[in-house]
Amino acid sequence: MIKKRIATLQNILQNNQAFLIKSPSNRYYLTGFNSSAGSILITKNAAFLFIDFRYFEKAKSTVTGCEVLLLDKGDKGIFDFCNEQGIKEVFIETDFLSVGKFKNLSNLFKGIKISNDKILDTKLYEMRAVKDEYELQFIKQSQELTDKTFEYILNKIEVGKTEKEIALQMEFFMRSMGADGIAFDFIVVSGKNSSLPHGVPTNKKIESGDFVTMDFGARVNGYCSDMTRTIAIGYVSEQQKAVYDTTLKAQLAALDTIKAGVLCGDADKTARDIIYNAGYTGCFGHSLGHSVGIDIHESPNLSPNSTAVLQNGNVVTVEPGIYLENQFGVRIEDMVYVTDSGCINLTKATKELIIL
Repeated sequence: MIKKRIATLQNILQNNQAFLIKSPSNRYYLTGFNSSAGSILITKNAAFLFIDFRYFEKAKSTVTGCEVLLLDKGDKGIFDFCNEQGIKEVFIETDFLSVGKFKNLSNLFKGIKISNDKILDTKLYEMRAVKDEYELQFIKQSQELTDKTFEYILNKIEVGKTEKEIALQMEFFMRSMGADGIAFDFIVVSGKNSSLPHGVPTNKKIESGDFVTMDFGARVNGYCSDMTRTIAIGYVSEQQKAVYDTTLKAQLAALDTIKAGVLCGDADKTARDIIYNAGYTGCFGHSLGHSVGIDIHESPNLSPNSTAVLQNGNVVTVEPGIYLENQFGVRIEDMVYVTDSGCINLTKATKELIIL
């Protein structure tokens, strides 16, 4: 599987060209090895993982798709190696390297062109967008843990607890159930704070009449999950119920439209039209969803202006929301696997309004 990914990239290269990969996510995708540092060099006929002493022993025993080489001279060592291999042009991840790092590489690699062509970025985005069965198994496991965490926390939320306390309990439970870590910093917001789409947990205490929005996900073997649920405490007003019902209606409609061949922008429009036609124009200020994998946000995005086309094998979120400034907000998010005939919902937690 790893070797096939590397071979796909090698097929693009000429004999005197190479790809240099430095981003942690792409390194993991091409090696299955997690580290805070390192570089992959892919040539027409070979692949090498340059890694420092901290990871060298472990990498040698686990990495199979690349020859593992000790990196003790930094990028200078990679430059010397490229010279030995007769490399004349190196393509980099232009979306990852800063301008400063690009200039440093260009100055260091004398006689070797450091190309800012996006060929490497484009190909990796394309490859990572479609999940194979190996990847899907870990995404499913991540989501199973996330569903279990939601079921668990429903029995712990009560008036007087703070948003921070709830977030901490969720993370502790998720890790105790086997998650390698969390996919991102959890969002737990209540009452007026729930009108903040990416609000952070605070010391605000849960109150009767609050909506509580929880956006969270697990990480298993390098792969993420992502879901959001909004619940109510004690009771809901007619306005709260109307907003919740509209959000759910929009999400269900969007789920019905998602399948391979559909424009991402059209999927967004399906949900957005329902929300705006219900009188909430301007209250859904983010995209319908995004792809999920090694990173919590990958390509393609289900955004209003996106012309990307959904493919069989994409894993995307479907998360419409309505946010009434300084009042409350509602978001409902599932993660789905795209097929030619529709989508398979990987999120099992109920979406009916829960009032604790």
